[in-house]
Amino acid sequence: MDIAWILTLFVIGFAGSLISGMVGIGGSIIKYPMLLYIPPALGFVAFTAQEVSAISAVQVFFASLAGIFAFRKGGYINKSLVLYMGVAIVAGSFAGGYGSKFMPDEAINLTYAVLALVAGVMMFLPKKGDEEADFTKLSFNKTLAASLAGLIGILSGIVGAAGAFIIVPIMLVVLRIPTRVAIASSLAITFISSIGSTAGKLMGGHMLLIPSIVMVVASTIASPLGAMISKKLNTKVLQWILAVLIVATVIKFWLDILT
Repeated sequence: MDIAWILTLFVIGFAGSLISGMVGIGGSIIKYPMLLYIPPALGFVAFTAQEVSAISAVQVFFASLAGIFAFRKGGYINKSLVLYMGVAIVAGSFAGGYGSKFMPDEAINLTYAVLALVAGVMMFLPKKGDEEADFTKLSFNKTLAASLAGLIGILSGIVGAAGAFIIVPIMLVVLRIPTRVAIASSLAITFISSIGSTAGKLMGGHMLLIPSIVMVVASTIASPLGAMISKKLNTKVLQWILAVLIVATVIKFWLDILT
């Protein structure tokens, strides 16, 4: 077994999960392109989009679970929000995860690029959540939240994501959820979503054991560290970190698709 290959995967998993823990996402927005581009750039065999999406699904499951434990003591996870969006997104993510076995790599990459583009645009829209509001008495449109979560679940399940990189912008812009509540609650929703997408990918037959284990170990270590760091940062800083990551990914993917 190539130690350099294992180390490369570990670094990708650690770096991506550290950042994702800081901004409340499962990490696929970062690690999906890293897994596609970095191994072949270093001379290793390239993963297919099907394989990357399967690895991402397993990694997101454990990274989001670790992030939840880091955030739970802060009291920012809104149970009602998690319930309504979680039930809808797990159904959608299972359908997308399993259905992706019938899709070519190009279609999976295009789905990812569209999701990232939408998320990138939304990050620059005015945020209407009241950051000073009592987060224990949060009100939101439950029907809209569930409907959007179901759609996100289908699309994100295709690419092995849990949808947090677009759930957070939707919470901030559409549902007007305060930033820290959105970040903490999105981790719980991401975990629920990853159950569906991981099950779908397993049934689809694209799971790679060793890369998945390496990414899970790295994520379990790094995600809680990122969550702890986020508690000490200004909410505007967190929003800009997420926006920059999304925009950089969007530019790279669309350049590849168009050229």
